Amino acid sequence: MKERENEFLKSLFKKYYFDYIDKIPVPDALYEREFGYQKFDGVGAMIRHIQIADAGEFKAFLMGNAPSDVYCSNGYYSFPALPLKEKDWQGADLIFDIDAKDLELPCRKKHVLGVCEPCCRSMTGNPDGTTTAAVCDGCGGSESKMRKKSLPCKPCMQAAKKQVRGLVDILCRDLGVSPGEIKTYFSGNEGFHLHVAHDAFRVLGRQERSDLADYIMLKGLVPETMGMSKIRPDKNGFADLHEGGWRGRFAKAAFGSKTKRASIISGLVKSPDAGYVEFQKMMDDAAARIGIQIDPGVSMDVHRIFRMPFTLNSKSGMQKAPCPDVDAFDPYTAAVVLDSDSVAHVVADCPVRFGLGGRRFGPYKAETVELPAYAAAYMICKGFARMA
Repeated sequence: MKERENEFLKSLFKKYYFDYIDKIPVPDALYEREFGYQKFDGVGAMIRHIQIADAGEFKAFLMGNAPSDVYCSNGYYSFPALPLKEKDWQGADLIFDIDAKDLELPCRKKHVLGVCEPCCRSMTGNPDGTTTAAVCDGCGGSESKMRKKSLPCKPCMQAAKKQVRGLVDILCRDLGVSPGEIKTYFSGNEGFHLHVAHDAFRVLGRQERSDLADYIMLKGLVPETMGMSKIRPDKNGFADLHEGGWRGRFAKAAFGSKTKRASIISGLVKSPDAGYVEFQKMMDDAAARIGIQIDPGVSMDVHRIFRMPFTLNSKSGMQKAPCPDVDAFDPYTAAVVLDSDSVAHVVADCPVRFGLGGRRFGPYKAETVELPAYAAAYMICKGFARMA
C-alpha cells in the first residue's frame, strides 16, 4: 500500500479511536494479557509482548499508536511482556474462528478477484483469485504481482452464520457451555469469532484443544463409533435418530428417517467388509455436510494474540463488532464505523457491485469516483482503489 493511501487510512483509524475510545471495553484480566499491534507503514513485523497496567494506559495505547490492527492474547501470563518461554502461562480463553473463505462456496467464483498491487487493477479469473493474464493490462506488471482479493457477499455471511449457530448448539448441548458464556463477534472481514468464557476450557493445553476441534468438526471418527463393525455387526448398535450428540446428528444426516435407517443398515450388515467401506464413505460425507467448519489451528493455539473486539480490521476498515443476535446482524451496516460525513476521491477498479453502510457501490472500471470516506477506506483496504 502506498504512502498516500496509508496516510488516508491512518487518519480515519485515528479519528475512530479518538471518538470511540470510551466505548471500547477494557479486556478483563488486563494486566495478565499480552498485547500487540501493527502499523500502517508495513515496515517490520508485528509489535507485541506488550503489557498494559490499567484502563488509562489501555486508552493511551490505542490513541497514541493509531494502529492498523490491535491484538490481545487469549492467554493469561504472570509476565506478559517477557519472551514466550519466560511468560509463565496460566491458562487461555477458548476462541473459535469461522471464515467464509474456508467454506468453499460457489458464490466466491463471482467475487474473488486477482488484483494488481501496484495499480489496483482487478481481473476476474479463476475461483482461487488467480488470472490467466500474463501481465496486468493496466500497468504491465507481471502476474506475480497479482493478489487474491475478495468482496464477500450476503450468501457468504449467511453460510458463516449457519456455522456459528451449529457451533453454539454443540457447545451448549454437548459440552455444557451456557449461552451467556459465549460472545460472538464479526471478525471485521469475512467471518466470525466466538469467545468462550468457561473455566473448564481455560486450563486445556494444545492437545486437548486439538481433540475438541476434531470433535466439533466431526473428524477422526471410525465406523465403530457409529455402530459399524467388520466382524458380525450388530444392527442394534448403530446410531439412532433420537440420540444426542454426534451419534444422533450423524444418524439424521446419514439415514434421514427410521424406515430408511432400517433399510440401509440391513444392506450394510449383509456383507460386512463391503458394508464397512460404504459406511466409512457415509461418515465422510456426513462430516463434510454437518461438521462445523472452524479453523482448528486458531482454537488449538494457547499463545495466540487475537484481533481485539471493537477494534478495526485493516483488511476492510470495518470493526470487529459484537453480534448479540447473529441472525439479525448485518455486518455491512453494523460494523461500518468509519467517517460517513466526509468524502474521498479515489481511482477505483472493481467489477463487483457491493453494499456498505446502507448504500450500493460499483461496479467501477479504472475510474475516478467520489465516495464516502468509509467506502473509500473499504476499497483501499481490499486493494480495489487508490487515492486519486
